[in-house]
Amino acid sequence: MTIAQQAGSASAQKNPVRTRAVIIGTGFSGLGMAIALQKRGFGADDFVILEKADEIGGTWRDNTYPGCACDIPSHMYSFSFEPKPDWTHMWSLQPEILDYLKGVTAKYGLRRYVHFNSHVDRAHWDDAEMRWHVFTEDGREYIAQFLISGAGALHIPLTPEIEGRDEFAGASFHSAQWDHSVDIAGKRVAVIGTGASAIQLVPEIVKDVAELQVYQRTPAWVMPRPNNAVPAWVRRLFTNVPGTRAAMRVGIYWMHEVVGFGMTKQPGLLRVGALLGKWNIRRAVKDKALRRKLTPNYRAGCKRILNSDTYYRGIADPKTQVITEAITRMTQRGIVTGDGVEHQVDVVVFATGFHVTDSYSYVDIKGPRGEDLVDRWNRTGVEAHRGVAVADMPNLFFLLGPNTGLGHNSVVFMIESQIRYVAQAIAAVDKARAQAVAPTRSAQAEFNDGLQGDLAKTVWSTGGCRSWYMDSHGVNRVLWGGMTWQYWLATRRFKADEYEFSGR
Repeated sequence: MTIAQQAGSASAQKNPVRTRAVIIGTGFSGLGMAIALQKRGFGADDFVILEKADEIGGTWRDNTYPGCACDIPSHMYSFSFEPKPDWTHMWSLQPEILDYLKGVTAKYGLRRYVHFNSHVDRAHWDDAEMRWHVFTEDGREYIAQFLISGAGALHIPLTPEIEGRDEFAGASFHSAQWDHSVDIAGKRVAVIGTGASAIQLVPEIVKDVAELQVYQRTPAWVMPRPNNAVPAWVRRLFTNVPGTRAAMRVGIYWMHEVVGFGMTKQPGLLRVGALLGKWNIRRAVKDKALRRKLTPNYRAGCKRILNSDTYYRGIADPKTQVITEAITRMTQRGIVTGDGVEHQVDVVVFATGFHVTDSYSYVDIKGPRGEDLVDRWNRTGVEAHRGVAVADMPNLFFLLGPNTGLGHNSVVFMIESQIRYVAQAIAAVDKARAQAVAPTRSAQAEFNDGLQGDLAKTVWSTGGCRSWYMDSHGVNRVLWGGMTWQYWLATRRFKADEYEFSGR
């Protein structure tokens, strides 16, 4: 009986599906891990991919708001082993990235491994059996030797708890759950937030709405960036002339590493970015009072640096009003701010980001002897060894886990380093004729002590801002503290002496 047949049987009879590995998610992480396992000789019955939705794509499936695009050049924001020479834009729009992922899925035949509409909500380690028991919300059970989370952190929308939000009579939704049935043409629209999503959607919708209210808590540094279509002759060059596309990728990589050097080693160099950001405001916004509202008072890079040639033009549009008073409550008709003014609106868009530092709490994971991983991380802070494996949690791996996000370069580069590392860990278990592996507490502590020491010197810790990179205790649990090539070095070889093997 194949795994697909077992899954059908499990759905009907509640029989568990047995396999070697369970992968969670079908974004870049999950798909890349599946391809790595294929290359390691895993067959059709050796692993499954559990996907909460009815299509692949992760964040690039979920985010369909107007103007949605990547802020890393496409030739870098793609698998190195699966290049696409004919990207139509330097910074691709969401539909093209999703099409790329679907193409990769088709090429490697990955749909046969995917169980759609399978939202994982809990997993526990069986000490005697030395296997993970993974459960979906609808009660299906999967039993696997290895559990690999490719869910990432940017998948649980964060909608603020505002008094009276449920009383609002108009349409309201998060930018990551854009309601395309709502016609915003000629409407009064409020956008709450001025982060990465907001700066993309504001200039796209301002031309259609009657009035646009932008609620800003903290201004962002927004650098100028034209994103014209890549000329056809350049796409033909990358397609037909060997080495040209690869040279472009290398150039993009090192250009971003230079920015990363400033963020991680020499934050003072980022003054240049601040000058460029201020120029970007001045060229589009003539109103001095509005300029002051839009100019950050913290160092460039402390929060994620954003890029747009159109955001400030959208803000300067006569139909746009930037509101910096704090939101106190919502009413049937609109939004009330701290100055007591009720701003009447028809549609509210929450461009308020995601649960990141607490995203781990949405899956109940219990390890050996029933230890609750969420409880441990709540007490000690979220950390893993090399951002991938967790001490005393056998055969559990996270892709884009703690402190492996980036503020300057492509996370796909990080993902590729991690999937190679996880594949090596699995191979090490097999070579040792063991059943399980987990990092030692001492190795994990040494790694994270060094990491937090590095982070203390970065712009994210010294730049004078409060960002979503920090947990509730002010500790950066999201970003890698150095250059991406340093992470590549840290994960290029699985070191068995940092781990404990069991079940030999």
